[in-house]
This record gives sequence, C-alpha cells and structure tokens, in this order.
Amino acid sequence: MRIPCPYCGERDAQEFVYRGDASVVRPDGEDGFYNYVYERDNPAGPLAEHWYHAQGCRTWIVVTRDTRTHAISGAVLAKEAAR
Repeated sequence: MRIPCPYCGERDAQEFVYRGDASVVRPDGEDGFYNYVYERDNPAGPLAEHWYHAQGCRTWIVVTRDTRTHAISGAVLAKEAAR
C-alpha cells in the first residue's frame, strides 16, 4: 500500500505507524473511558485514520482509506484536520 505524505509524497506503508480511527475523541473523565478503549466501531468503507511517518518526516497525518479495498482517497496533516 502506498500512502501520500503531504511533505514527502507517495511512500510505502512500511515507513508509517498506524494509530487507528481519527474520529474517536478521548473522554475528559473516567465516564466513557471503557468504551473509548474497548468498544469501537469497525466500519466497512471510507475511514479517516491516523498514521505517523516514522521513517520519513516524522509527522502525523490523517489518511482517508476505504477499509474494504485499501484504496486511499487523500491525506492531510493531522494538525490541519483537527481545525
């Protein structure tokens, strides 16, 4: 799989570390923490995911990937996606 890094261009997935679903928000207190850690949806289709470019520019990016086909439709810096 090839991942388009905003800084380095298209790179092999082996250069990246996968973190998971980018839409999940950590709860403030203990309420809901169990669900945050253990109960996640596993959607089929497009999903925004966090990836860390460990072997390149060392930045976090949000990659939009179809979980059925692994087709990537885009990637942006995580700090821009958080806005």
